[in-house]
This record gives sequence, C-alpha cells and structure tokens, in this order.
Amino acid sequence: MRVIKREWKVAIITALCNGMGLRAASRTFNTHRTAIQNLLVRVGENCEQLMATHMRHVESRYLEADEIWTFVSKKERRLKGDEKLNFDLGDQFLFFAIDHETKVIPAWALGKRTSGTALQFLGRLKGALNGLRPHISTDDWRGYEDCIERVFGSNVDYATIHKTYVASAPGAGRYSPPRVSGITKRPRKGDPEYFMVGTSIVERNNLTVRTFQRRFTRLALGFSRKLENLRAAVALQMAYYNFRLDSPNAPDHARNGSRRDFKPLGSRCSTWPRRITYHYRELRGVVVSGDLR
Repeated sequence: MRVIKREWKVAIITALCNGMGLRAASRTFNTHRTAIQNLLVRVGENCEQLMATHMRHVESRYLEADEIWTFVSKKERRLKGDEKLNFDLGDQFLFFAIDHETKVIPAWALGKRTSGTALQFLGRLKGALNGLRPHISTDDWRGYEDCIERVFGSNVDYATIHKTYVASAPGAGRYSPPRVSGITKRPRKGDPEYFMVGTSIVERNNLTVRTFQRRFTRLALGFSRKLENLRAAVALQMAYYNFRLDSPNAPDHARNGSRRDFKPLGSRCSTWPRRITYHYRELRGVVVSGDLR
C-alpha cells in the first residue's frame, strides 16, 4: 500500500483549505480520492482537539454569530421515506461566532438548525471565553434568545438585527442578493451598545467559508456524502483560519519554535488576543499531517 509522504500531506491539506475539492486534489496530486478523504477525516479530528485545547480564555468584547447552510447527501426537500428520520442527511447548518475586532472564530457547531445545535454552539462559545460579560449580536432567528438565556443567564448583553430588502426583478443572468432597504436593532438581554449591534462581519465571513471550503460553495458540485466528512472539513477550515499554520509569512520566531501569538487568516487588526498561544512546529504538524501522537 502506498503511503502519502509528509510533504504531499502538507500540500493536499493546504489545497483543501484553499477551495480545492477532493476529486480535483486527487487529479492534481495523483492520489486516490479515498486516501485523501481518510487524511481529511483524521486531520479534522485533530483540528477539533486543537480548537478545544487552545481556544480558551479568549477575551472578546463584541461577538457576532450566524449560520451557514449546506447539505449532506441531498437537499432536505429531496429526502424520501426513512431518510427524513436520519438527521445526518439533508440540510445542515454551521453555527459560528466571530470577534468583531480580531476576527478570530472562538467556537462553532454543525447540525440541524435547531435549539440543540444552538445550545451546543453557545456552550462551546462560553467555554472558549474568559468569563467576562460578552456582547453578542445575531439575526432574529427565534431559537437564539432562549438558548442564550439558558447558557449565559443574565451575564450577557444580547441584541438582534433584522434586515429588510427591496423587492426587485432579478433580470436575465442576475445572481446577486437584493439591496438592503432598512435594518431594525432590538435589545434582548442586558444593555447592548446600539452602534456595536450588527452581523456584517460574520456575514462577510460567510463568503470566506464558501470560497475556501468547497463543500459550502454555491452552484457547484462539491458536497458531502456523510456528516462525518463535513464535520472534519469544517474543523480543518476553522483551525486553518484561526492559526494559519502553513503561511509562508509566518514570523521567524514562530518557525524557530518559540511560543508566540499568531493572527487569524482574515485579521487585519493588531489586537489579536495574546491569550491564544501555541508551539508553531508542534501544532503545524498536528494540523497538516495528522500526526497527533
């Protein structure tokens, strides 16, 4: 049996994190698709442990949360018979939060758009923060308010934002979102700051996810056949986004093995939380090659 060399593992994982699909990677690197899928699942599991271990005591003053739609095997409306009872099939939503200032993603969860998935996501978010009172903004999906109450209690400033759009004829060949005609901000808990309530940052990050993770790209053939594969791909993408371990611009002190801070892929801010530190060589090996032990 052919063993994938470490350098090829690095190249394959980097390609998957930059918008390449499994079959395209298989053709490019002359490696069987199943071998690449197995590598992705193994590395994805390691990335979940990476986030759980190192994403702790994050100081985030302002957080925005949202969900991204995708599907497993087939879309919800095409499920038939017993398939409708299998929650691993059909529509799936990626819940995640992003820091307004640093652009770091402290927590995420994947599943149906239900209170159960929201509770799992918010529980992870609370565990990643440093215990200070967070300021959270979301859209006006009804499930958020009760779940935030159950997870954070009264120790949160929470508000929702509702956007209304202008109805217009799409026209021939047009595929773009309608123009926003107005927004409504509503405080839900605590004392949220009006001018800091918004979801623009997290909605913009939806584009980053759909661009760099092929399984979320709209109007394309990339989708997951199993929820396990989708979860591994998301875990890999989130670790890659937050830590950017294969960046050629990594600082010299990080490559030399010292424990220093590192900005996430989408950050243009110099206030990257210093609470998040890691050993560059050690964790890069965990992510890009799957060598956890």
